[in-house]
Amino acid sequence: MILTLAFRNLFHDRIRLAVTLIGILFSIVLVAVQLGLYLGSSRMITANIDHANADLWVTAYGAKSFEDGGLLLTDRERHQALATPGIKSVVPILVSFAEWRKPEGGSTRVVVIGSDFDDNGLVPWSLSEGTLEDIQAPDAIAVDKSYLNELGISGIGDTAQAAAGRVKVRALTEGVRSFTQSPYVYTTLNRARQLFGADADRTTFFLVKLAPGADAAQVKADLSSRLETAEVLSTEEFRDRSLKQWLFRTGAGIALIGGALLGSLVGTVIVAQTLYSSTKDHIHEFATLRALGSSAGYIHKVILAQAGLSAVIGYLLGMSIALVILYLSKGSALPLVMTPGLAFWLFALTVAMCAISALSAIMKVTKIDPATVFSR
Repeated sequence: MILTLAFRNLFHDRIRLAVTLIGILFSIVLVAVQLGLYLGSSRMITANIDHANADLWVTAYGAKSFEDGGLLLTDRERHQALATPGIKSVVPILVSFAEWRKPEGGSTRVVVIGSDFDDNGLVPWSLSEGTLEDIQAPDAIAVDKSYLNELGISGIGDTAQAAAGRVKVRALTEGVRSFTQSPYVYTTLNRARQLFGADADRTTFFLVKLAPGADAAQVKADLSSRLETAEVLSTEEFRDRSLKQWLFRTGAGIALIGGALLGSLVGTVIVAQTLYSSTKDHIHEFATLRALGSSAGYIHKVILAQAGLSAVIGYLLGMSIALVILYLSKGSALPLVMTPGLAFWLFALTVAMCAISALSAIMKVTKIDPATVFSR
């Protein structure tokens, strides 16, 4: 009976219902887009860290993120790391921003990543054209398909200049995007050093792989004591540092989260206003129920049921639109991400938003005097 009464109250004024659903829908879409962008940005920032075969990262002091690590490490630190008990391998990689000169004129910035793929340190993933062997050819590189226009090239076989050398596209990845909008360029370690004119022993990071059964915390402490000129971070610590650098120190993450909070606030206000107005219009009906012996709790349940129905309908409509936007963003430079956890959280947020909105209506009903029904 509660659901029946709530359903009839909700659909009695369909214009008001439409306003309520639009408010919820707007809120869900805005929150889904903002948090989807946040998750998408986070994945792009940490993608190379997550795909690297490393338990620990050795970086220069002051390295802010994966893209901004400097060229300060040498083979001295590598040998010290290899001499540390519990370490299986230490793989050098070079990462740095570089100027990319387009074949037909103009330039842009790229992030060159040099790694020896045979060492299995950081291997380009999601290859759609070409192989790892192709990238090991002289001057060979791999770039992502989504950046071909930005780089002024059309595909496999095209040439350009990166930093101080000539490069040739030998492989293409798909879906490997950069949060900084500076495309990733993968090549061998020696070729990367040549492009930047770096010494043969210079590198940006060392990827440390632990021996089976080694205690990560102990090895990290031992390695830190040996490397006085470098910093040792776990993969999780380096991920967090990179996220803080790009999402919070630049303000991007705060803007995305702020947009999500704004969407929640707007939806809550619209739903609260609508539920309060609906309750006010049906105040005499609620007074009649009280006069017939219905408890205040029963009427409160009716109002909460109205809010719940609004939440479910609004969530389904909002998520449908959000999924369409998600699909359309797949080929963009900043794709949205939707996970089952985020979808569940959005539903919980919608229900909570509508429940909070119902409080204003409940407060109005609480003040009903059943005797008012006899004064009409």
